[in-house]
Amino acid sequence: MNTMSSRGFTFKQFHIEHDQCAMKVGTDGILLGAWAPLAEAQRILDVGTGSGLIALMLAQRSQSTVNVVGLELDRAAAKQAAQNVAASPWAQQIDIVPEQVQDYSPTTGFDLLVSNPPYFTPGLALPKTRSQARYNETLSLAELFAHARRLLTPTGRIGLILPVQAQPEAIAQAAECNFYLHTQTAVITKQGKSPTRFLLLFTSSKCCTTHNELVINTKDSGLSSDYVSLVSPFYLKM
Repeated sequence: MNTMSSRGFTFKQFHIEHDQCAMKVGTDGILLGAWAPLAEAQRILDVGTGSGLIALMLAQRSQSTVNVVGLELDRAAAKQAAQNVAASPWAQQIDIVPEQVQDYSPTTGFDLLVSNPPYFTPGLALPKTRSQARYNETLSLAELFAHARRLLTPTGRIGLILPVQAQPEAIAQAAECNFYLHTQTAVITKQGKSPTRFLLLFTSSKCCTTHNELVINTKDSGLSSDYVSLVSPFYLKM
């Protein structure tokens, strides 16, 4: 579906180097970058941008007037994300900021915040940079929603991808900050199985939640038409 080498991933319109990033290019980031609703979003914030993958995907999907900011606390990853952006067609649209969201204070609010946030509970023995990217000790869901309230415009939205077990906490923490679940897409790796992930969109207005699902592989192990339609603008061989 894409060209992968020891030097990263090549997509249809950009290339990702990720050897300096704790978390590599993966399905979760690709799903969020392809799925996040962009209607009326002129300023987008990608929290924990890593290699810059999601920021680049959102820029590809956006008009040239849209500005995307990628926040990354790890300096090596932020440097590599900036290099990936500089080599892309959207170098003028994307800014990589080497800061954690807790310290970030822009002068203008964002219309959309996206994040593929850390979700492993501390306890596993992982290298420090990998644990920073995966553990919720560096950015809890409570902190993420609290800072989203500070950084978003009054009508701003939040797009996340989370494992199913993290969904109840996300909904509860969102409500504490007056965000409400607008859309929930269940990600099912193979038809007939239970979902493993949720793509979640939160808004500032109470609403009826739309529930749907995205099946990646059909029962005969082929890719579903819905999945192909979603990610084909990005994968090189699709």
